[in-house]
Amino acid sequence: MEIVLFSKDAGIAQITINRPDKMNALNRAVLAELDRCFQQALGDPEVNGVVLTGAGDRAFVAGADISEFAHYTAAEAKALSTFGQELFRRIEESPKPVVAAVHGFALGGGCELAMACHLRIATRAARFGQPEVSLGVVPGYGGTQRLVQLVGKAKALEMLCTGDPIDAAEAHRLGLANHVVEEQSELLPRAQALLQRMFLRGSQAVAGCIELVNDFFQADRDGYALEANYFGRLFETDQFREGVDAFMEKRKPNFRHKP
Repeated sequence: MEIVLFSKDAGIAQITINRPDKMNALNRAVLAELDRCFQQALGDPEVNGVVLTGAGDRAFVAGADISEFAHYTAAEAKALSTFGQELFRRIEESPKPVVAAVHGFALGGGCELAMACHLRIATRAARFGQPEVSLGVVPGYGGTQRLVQLVGKAKALEMLCTGDPIDAAEAHRLGLANHVVEEQSELLPRAQALLQRMFLRGSQAVAGCIELVNDFFQADRDGYALEANYFGRLFETDQFREGVDAFMEKRKPNFRHKP
């Protein structure tokens, strides 16, 4: 795995797209390795959360590798879109929290990848955008759907139909970026600190919050009923009992050894 790097430390898996000379552009090989890395992270009991970032100082992911798909047929393009959507949906549905650490450009497929993560932390120099209309095409990896969820219909349509990017301050104001840091050196420590705060909470409850918030955007699901079911199910877990005992005993809960 040379174009996507995987490492882990203190319960955090760091996945780094490693094509700085191509501004970390997504091609099929990158998508395939991303898929393998996330499967590795999700299957590893020592991993509690994931930080996703891009190598170099120019881009998180500057978009798709246009040279690879420029001559695709309609059927080939649809298959690529479906493959990317399925991968990004698996990231979105990960029960382990995933934080995108964004510096430089997050455009096209890069913006879509960042939006598939649960949270986004950006440097002041980050730029988010969906410029696909400049190529005469629409986003293919879920951008038309997740952008609406995060910034609202009117702003999403403006960004999608003009292709114009927004800076980190605007992304933060709109809710696309959760936090903004000044320097790239601050980016990974802030992402890791955010995950470490989540690790102090019940992992089953965190996974439940991720699932239930995602359910809000599924038209065929009753989110309130699903919430009640999840709420009841967690009452029979060791983590819930530890949380209640800690509250009653006026101490901090220790969920580390509770399945």
